[in-house]
This record gives sequence, C-alpha cells and structure tokens, in this order.
Amino acid sequence: MVNRIAAKPVFEGYDLIGDVHGCGATLVTLLEKLGYRKRGGVYRHPRRRVIFLGDLIDRGPRIRLAVTTARRMVEAGEAQIVMGNHEYNALAYTHPAPPGSEKRWLREHTPRHNRIIQDTLAQYRDHTNEWEDTLAWFKTIPLFIEQDGMRVVHACWDDDLISQFKQRYPDGRLDDRFLVASHDPSTQAFRILDRLTRGSHLQLPRNVAIHSGDGFTRRSFRTHFWAASPQCWGDVAFQPDNLPGDLEQRTLTQAERETLSYYGPDEPPLFIGHYWCEGIPALPTGNIACLDYSAVKYGRLVAYRWQGEVQLNADHFVWIQVDREEQSFLNTVLDDED
Repeated sequence: MVNRIAAKPVFEGYDLIGDVHGCGATLVTLLEKLGYRKRGGVYRHPRRRVIFLGDLIDRGPRIRLAVTTARRMVEAGEAQIVMGNHEYNALAYTHPAPPGSEKRWLREHTPRHNRIIQDTLAQYRDHTNEWEDTLAWFKTIPLFIEQDGMRVVHACWDDDLISQFKQRYPDGRLDDRFLVASHDPSTQAFRILDRLTRGSHLQLPRNVAIHSGDGFTRRSFRTHFWAASPQCWGDVAFQPDNLPGDLEQRTLTQAERETLSYYGPDEPPLFIGHYWCEGIPALPTGNIACLDYSAVKYGRLVAYRWQGEVQLNADHFVWIQVDREEQSFLNTVLDDED
C-alpha cells in the first residue's frame, strides 16, 4: 500500500474588507460569497485570509455579530485587522482622563460623542463583561499592517509618521500611555493617531458649511493623499459631497499643501477604508483601493481579492448589497468626522 500525504493547499492571497459598521449579517453573507465557511465557530477559507480595515462598530443593528465574527477569525489566525477611528473612539470614550485634567474621560461624553457610540453601548448593555473584553481586544489591534508586498491602514498611510510610531511600537499596537497622549492635540501621538485613523481635512471658509442630504453638516472636507502636485481644493477633495460654490477651484495655499500626506504611484499596493465612497467600487489610483462604500449609509459592503498584484484591478472588487434593515439603521445626526 502506498501512503499518500495530502498536499497542503497553496495560499492564494488576502480578502480585504471595508468598514462594517455593525452590518453583521451582511458581513457573514459577504464572507460566504467569498468562499469562507464556518467551522468550529470560525469562518475559514482553505487558501485565503481576511484583513479587516477597522470600524466594525457603531451605527448598524448587529454590532456584536460583526465584532464576534471578526474577532474569532483574527484569534484563530484566519484574519487580521487594523484599528479604525471608531474602535479608537470607543477606547478613548471609556478611558478616564489623567489626574489633574479638566475632563473626566479622554473623549468627553458630549451629546455628539454620546450619539456616535449610542448604538454600540445599547447593543452591549446586557453584555457588560463582553463589552469590557471587547475593549481589551481593541487595544491589541495594530494601527497598520505592512507585509507580503502590501500595506493596510484605516485612513491614510504617512511614511514619516508610521516610521516614528514604529520606533517605539514596532508591532504597530498602542498602549495606554500612547492612548492618553494621543488626546492632546499638541503631541506627536495625536498627529500619528489622527492621520492614520482619520486622514487629513481642510477647513472651509468661515460661514461656509456642507449640508448633505443625509443630515450631516460639515465645516471641513476630507482630503486624499495621492495627488502629486495638487493646485486647488478639487484636486484633493475625497468625499461624497461636492464642495459648495466654486470652492473646488480655490487655490491650495502652501500652508495647506504642507498639511497633506503623499503616497506615490511607485509605492506598494495600499488598502484603506474610512471615506464613505458611493456607487460602483472603483480604484482612485493604480496602487490604492478604498473599501469603505458606506455599508449603512449607501448600502454596499465591499471586499478586494488581492492575489499579490502590484497594479490593482477593479475586477477584483466583490461586494454585497446591504440588507435594507441594516442599511436603514443609520442615525443621520452623526458627524462623520468622528
């Protein structure tokens, strides 16, 4: 008799999944569409792994399911995850301010901040031990991933800031000391955390605001970081809403240019979330994919099936239309800058 040893399946690549925001049932459907099957309580694929881009929590109706699904995969080695600004906000919201501070919490419990996290707290209200354990898990999530020829960050890859962070935290994970420091706008910790998880913004002129159809009012606009020589505001604006009036033609000042990061076309493939895109998923540039297609707001949970390619391919997007129940759960008074 000849003993045959089964060949180990060849690893094919990663499935990167954008901001879930509590659409837990849609996440499960997307995983199944991608070929993952639940075994031993964990969704697994014989030849692929998942990377979540953060923002599992807030807004949607099945936040605990989203967190549990992702966490079990991460802890079983079937997935990785980077921290989103909403996980970071939850840590700061529940962390006491340092002695001598005028605040009680790192992230003050203002009406706006309370609204942003209210759905998460409501869904964990009868599961307090689970919530405390979830917060402890959030602290283990790295701010970025760089491996196998690709990079992953929630909002913006800034080489200088990431290099500075890696000098003290080579595994990309923050600790309580960094968390506390990051809530002082004068610190380098604040600049690192803010840029990596929230990206950059430019302030609108005084008395000008963006009033979008979903109820948001903004006095700044989100900017991207892949324009080589931007000349005007329209060259860097990256959000669903158009700038009011003729502001897209407004010339960028030198001071404004200096606040922007830049990611060149020769850099490794980069995957981001955060930016509330809409419509059919598309690549903003040949080496960057944004996977946040506003699951709760506009109704698509998006993945990118990466096979190791240097030049990304829009045909590798896979998405699920979010169930109406999960889509309609959005609290439209939220400020999307948080």
